[in-house]
Parts: sequence; structure tokens; C-alpha cells
Amino acid sequence: MLRKKTFSRWAFILASLLIISLILWNTYIFFNQLKENERTKMVIWASAYQELQQKNTSDDPTVGDLVLSVIQSNRTTPMILYTIKEKSYTDRNIDSTEVNTLEKKQNLIKQFSSEYTPIEIRNDNELLSTIYYGNSPIINKLKYYPAFLILILFLFILAVYLFYKTSKSAEQNRLWAGMAKETAHQIGTPLSSLVGWAEILKTENVNQEYVVEMEKDISRLETITDRFSKIGSIPKLEQHDLVEETKATFYYLQKRTSKLINFQLNVPEKPIYVQMNPQLFSWTIENLVKNGIDAMKGKGKITIAIEQNSKYALVHITDTGKGLTKSEFRKIFTPGHTTKKRGWGLGLSLAKRIIEEYHNGKIRVQKSIPNQGTTMEIALKTENT
Repeated sequence: MLRKKTFSRWAFILASLLIISLILWNTYIFFNQLKENERTKMVIWASAYQELQQKNTSDDPTVGDLVLSVIQSNRTTPMILYTIKEKSYTDRNIDSTEVNTLEKKQNLIKQFSSEYTPIEIRNDNELLSTIYYGNSPIINKLKYYPAFLILILFLFILAVYLFYKTSKSAEQNRLWAGMAKETAHQIGTPLSSLVGWAEILKTENVNQEYVVEMEKDISRLETITDRFSKIGSIPKLEQHDLVEETKATFYYLQKRTSKLINFQLNVPEKPIYVQMNPQLFSWTIENLVKNGIDAMKGKGKITIAIEQNSKYALVHITDTGKGLTKSEFRKIFTPGHTTKKRGWGLGLSLAKRIIEEYHNGKIRVQKSIPNQGTTMEIALKTENT
């Protein structure tokens, strides 16, 4: 199946290249034919002009209508006629602003000479005049025609690519959502048994502090199961105190993390109300804290701080780990991107989806210094905005 998709993709690319090549080749042939026709037309015009000059020289009052019509009919080809004897320039079909100085005329003559070989008008081998001419407007427009077609084809290929990428991403999202729901379902069975065993232990001669801690972990597993079951669904947002929800997650993590990690919490005393899903928000904080601990290799300081401005409540999670380079600021949120030997690189991708898609907030790397640490920022709109 994969080989078939790869073959189809390469077939599409080769077909596109073939179409581009055919367009360019045919346009090139058409362009050269137009230039040859332009040359023929100017040779006829030069012959008519020479005939007119000869009749004027011989004081013949009769000028053929055909000669005049040939000269007057060319209203598209820009040209400059240089007369040797008078050393004068005469222009036709050119905007006056382009030839209002001698320098401009000479520059235009150089341009015309690069496009076509000038036509010389002679009488008995004596050079009388030289005609310099350039491309007519239609030929100049045709020069950009291949680029225009290539641009259209490029946009078409880009649209197909984005459609393919979006479809593939949607398919992967459905797969992850299905796996998450199945995981929640599988955890549910042993979790029910653990709840039962905890109730039995309450009746036994067991230190009740152990049972209380066990119940806390069971409650946590229930929360995790609830999180997994919500993936792929639009979660319900309700008004909650961001400060209290952050503190609850902070204390849970602090109690269950190695003593080598120094935790610090800086939050305001007054509540900050935002629309949130507490389970998913807590999951995001956990992901960021665990990433910070991994960056510190299990030893260092984690600081969680909350600030508020006119529009947003800002949650900052700072670690003293190895830090990130500028190029990694965006990459870390890409599904599959990880610097760890273990893991699938989904934590920060899920965090971004939870905050930005479900909570209409923002998540980013606020700052990071290699070998000093990283600060991640979550921004959620406050209720009074």
C-alpha cells in the first residue's frame, strides 16, 4: 500500500514536470514565431519607407497608396529611425516620456539592438538611415506568460499537497483519538478493581495513611482516564479559578517528584477566573513540568508563576535545564519531535492542542537560554475581558 502511494506521488510529480516542459516548449516556439513575424513586418516597413524616400528625392509628386498604408499601418512596433545625414532621431509608437532626452533615446537604441538586428536603409551602397526596433506590447506580455502558467501550476500543486497533508493529519488525529479512548477503556477495568481493594484495605489492620495516599493515586488515575476519554471530543469549559487549579496540580506533582527537584510557586493571592477544563489544563501543566524535569536530567529547579495583564492570565513554567535553540522554539510543538530517547514526542503537541484549540489560548516558549533553562508560557483569556 505504501509503495503504491509512493508510486502515485512520483507519477503526479513527473506528470506535472512534463506539463511544465510542454508549456515552456510550446511558448518558446510561439514566441520565436512572433519575433520572426515582427522582423518580416519591419523589413516590409523599411522597404516602404525607402521607397517613400526615393520618390521624395526624385521630386515625384505621386506617392503610392500602398506605400503610405504600409507605413501608417504599423502602430504597435516601437522604433527609432536614425538619419545619418541630419544626425536626427525619429520615433514611432513610443511614449514621449521615454525618448525626451538624447540619453534615453540612446539607451532605448541599445535595448532594441539586443532584441533585434537593426535594419539599414541604403541607396547605392550609401547608408542613409538605420531603424532600431523592439518587441511589440503583445510580445512583451508573452514573455511573462510561461511564468504565469508555472505560478498557476505551482499553486495547484501546493493546494493538492496541502489537501493531502491535511487529510493525512486528520487521519492521524482520528487514530490518536481512537488509541486514547481505547487506552481509557483498558485502564478502566483494573482501576475499578483498585477501588475495590482500597475499600477492603480500609477494613484491615493497615496504616490508614497508606490507604489515603493510595486513594489519591486512584483518583489521579481516574482523572487521567477521563483525560484520555476526552481526546477527539470538544471538552466542556466552565469558569474556574486558575490560581487554585494550578496550585492543586503543583502540590500533587511536588509530592510525587524526586527530592532532587526544588519546586517554587509564585501566584497571586486573589483568584483569577478563566474558562477552562480542569482535567485538561492540569494535564498540560504536568506535561510542561515533566519536560522541564527531563531537560534538567532529574535535578534542578522548577518554578510555576502566574501573572495577569489587561487581557490574559499568564502561567509561566520555568526550568533550569539545558535550554533550547531559537530553531527549536516552534519544532518542539510538532507531533513526533522529541530530544528524549524514550517517548513519542506527543506531550507538547497535545499541550498546544489543549490550550489553543480547546481553550482558545496561546502557548509558546517565552524564553530559553542554552545550558541555563527554559520558560514556557500559557496565556488564557480572563473572564473580565
